[in-house]
Amino acid sequence: MLKRKEFFGSGNSNENNSEQLNRVIAGTEITGDIVSNSGILIEGDVIGNISCSGQVKIGNSGKLKGNLVCVNAEIEGALEGELTIENLLILRSTARIKGDIEALKLNIEEGAFFEGACVMKAPLSSTSYNNDVSFVSEED
Repeated sequence: MLKRKEFFGSGNSNENNSEQLNRVIAGTEITGDIVSNSGILIEGDVIGNISCSGQVKIGNSGKLKGNLVCVNAEIEGALEGELTIENLLILRSTARIKGDIEALKLNIEEGAFFEGACVMKAPLSSTSYNNDVSFVSEED
């Protein structure tokens, strides 16, 4: 059984947010936008936009109808909306996506369904790229 301190947290502001996880369990439906500094696991239904400064995982039974903005995401369930992923997006074989994707890295397993456009973002770095590009033709 969870103690009150474990359920509500210890109140210690020095805790690492990356270890905390918000959960929407199967059989739960949430209507409205969600904003979080820690990870989110969705196994139920969410109708609304999600903005998360951590990782979002949509489990096999999870469904999101809305836009998703986060650092990393792993999708096993269904999503209808736009995805803006700062780093890595993983679409598992059971994923069903209807919407545009913008991500730095994308991993799609065989069997995943994706309907929409995809834009791969350039990594943020201080490296400058030389705009002088030359092509070598095979005729030379």
